[in-house]
Amino acid sequence: MQKNNKFRAHPWHGITIGPKAPENIQVYIELVPEDGIKYELDKSSGLLKVDRPQRFSSYAPAPYGMVPQTYCGQETAKLMESIAKKNNQVPSDQEIIGDDDPLDILVLTEKIVPHGDILMTAKPIGGLALLDRGEADDKLISVLEDDSVYSETDDISELPKAILQRIQHYFLSYKKAPDSEDPVCRILTTYGRDHAYKVIEKSRLDYQNKFLSTTE
Repeated sequence: MQKNNKFRAHPWHGITIGPKAPENIQVYIELVPEDGIKYELDKSSGLLKVDRPQRFSSYAPAPYGMVPQTYCGQETAKLMESIAKKNNQVPSDQEIIGDDDPLDILVLTEKIVPHGDILMTAKPIGGLALLDRGEADDKLISVLEDDSVYSETDDISELPKAILQRIQHYFLSYKKAPDSEDPVCRILTTYGRDHAYKVIEKSRLDYQNKFLSTTE
């Protein structure tokens, strides 16, 4: 007899990242390229809410969402800070902090996904070390499991240059007003699969420290 579930699982806290992480992970999709509204998970209720209308012409280049049971806190920020200081991209005395959100992720697929508020299984292939007003805001890039076009892609270096440029342009411009010359977001580096795994593990550790730690 099928069990009657009266309550829906919270997409951030009630769903696991999956048993094969970081090679294959579950992803909660918040918005898709056709959305003229930016949707975002409401952290308290677990419902999808309207964050804001898309004010400019930038639309997400692929289904976009977050990785369950991850959190961009101290460990995730320290990982990005080490890259930035190694490459002299931030002052030596600047401290990068986490953005206190789940880990963001794009899922590349050749299929049209009609709406968000769904789960996908994806394979991380890399990401962007995005600095948003001094906060670590990594954007993982992944491919949909068993996708006809992208499933054989194992690393971001294998993507067509135009696809990667489209992704980079979106994240550099989606918060920037046309009359503003100051960049809101900076891409410190583009990284491959192995570093993406490190970002996932650090964000999982941050989640454990934030929500599962028994010490105060």
